[in-house]
Amino acid sequence: MDEIPVDVLVIGAGNAALCAALSAKEHGCSVEILECAPESERGGNTAFTAGAMRVVYNGAEDLQRLMPDLTQADLDMTDFGSYPKKSFYDDMGRVTNFRADPELVEELIERSYETLLWMTSQGVRFTPIYGRQAFKIDGKFKFWGGLTVEAVGGGLGLIEALTGACAENGISISYDTRAVGLLRNDDGAVIGVRTRHHGKETNRYAKSVVIGSGGFEANTEWRVRYLGEGWDLAKVRGSRYNTGEGIKIALDIGASPAGNWSGCHSVGWELNAPEFGDLSVGDGFQKHSYPFGIMVNANGERFLDEGADFRNYTYAKYGRVILAQPGQFAWQIFDKKTSKYLRDEYRIRQVTTETAPTIEELANKLDGVDPSNFLATVKSYNAAVDQEVPFNPNVKDGRATLGISPPKSNWANTIEEPPFQAFAVTCGITFTFGGLRIEPNSAQVLSTDYEPIDGLYACGELVGGLFYFNYPGGTGLTSGSVFGRAAGRSAAESIRTRSA
Repeated sequence: MDEIPVDVLVIGAGNAALCAALSAKEHGCSVEILECAPESERGGNTAFTAGAMRVVYNGAEDLQRLMPDLTQADLDMTDFGSYPKKSFYDDMGRVTNFRADPELVEELIERSYETLLWMTSQGVRFTPIYGRQAFKIDGKFKFWGGLTVEAVGGGLGLIEALTGACAENGISISYDTRAVGLLRNDDGAVIGVRTRHHGKETNRYAKSVVIGSGGFEANTEWRVRYLGEGWDLAKVRGSRYNTGEGIKIALDIGASPAGNWSGCHSVGWELNAPEFGDLSVGDGFQKHSYPFGIMVNANGERFLDEGADFRNYTYAKYGRVILAQPGQFAWQIFDKKTSKYLRDEYRIRQVTTETAPTIEELANKLDGVDPSNFLATVKSYNAAVDQEVPFNPNVKDGRATLGISPPKSNWANTIEEPPFQAFAVTCGITFTFGGLRIEPNSAQVLSTDYEPIDGLYACGELVGGLFYFNYPGGTGLTSGSVFGRAAGRSAAESIRTRSA
């Protein structure tokens, strides 16, 4: 052997992989993390997120255990409501058209709260998502959409906390180190990883391997191969290093593919954002206040129901719809009435926007849009808004349009009060839904014969079978943590079993 083996090698250094490493260490293993990115770009896709995590809770008392910094003043001014298991199950079923693997869903939901509690023991701190998930009405915040909790400092804060916990626990991270193959013994068990570091390839041996290196969204060729024509034109929201190599090396030794390989999480994204994510901007290129305005394409026409549901249940599928429009772009339109509801990402410096005192002037400023059709669209939309129903951003208010297609089912406000604002968006892909098949409780990778591959575990975005077509906001990080913790625990337990 080229190097002294460790018990567990973890491939990747995002949320899922770091949770796996900490879990394996907690269960008595020596652990090393292999990360293909340089240290300056550590954290995978996690570093680009806002850090929101969907979790079961039955009331404010449960949230106080996760967020002990909550004050009585916070509790007095906030209606946190609850998010029981049934609601989480209903959301997962509804948004995935009931295609999600029920055993994976059960593991995710049943373990969500205990996993976040475990994360607090590792030094992660959580806080309520005021502003993005709760608007203040009549002096009180009310949370909506089942998403209440985020990591302090967002995704970068989550990475800092977990990476710091790894350092405190003696877990080393080898950066600039790409996994290019899995090593097996004569019995087919995985016993290490073939790595490449600055062009030099080396065998690194271990008793178990956990793959947590993300999906293939940054691989242009794979996007077209699996997602379809036009996906080479999408922007990548996160890490440029998520090229699917972790999936490939597992498939190369007979792992079973699973899940929605033609599906992905994709959103409305700043039109002129760079090809890959920018850590200095993070998730600020997203544009998620569309439920309070309208979206038009190059033809000047609306093309989707902006108010079909809370943003949490539509944003991850609307990127695909935008990509299918002429020129792969759209403009989001707002007037003064709803400008106060625009999320912070609309106020960053790197934004393509137009403002005008009249809707006619705005029509002539929207680059690539047919101005006469746009004006006709706004006119017919305004006439269709049912203004008898009161507007309420905290609930699905039923304030809809009547007699036009596509409809707007909630939060329909006329576009008639100046100034008028417009923001240009394209498709930003977050992660891909296809990946590896795992045994839900242990996170052990299964072969194409549906048998466990000895010594190999997987977690995070490369787990297939959980998301189809769409995605409830905040579920990805929770999934990564739940299955990362399971993978680390199972890797450690398997080592003890073999040694007994």
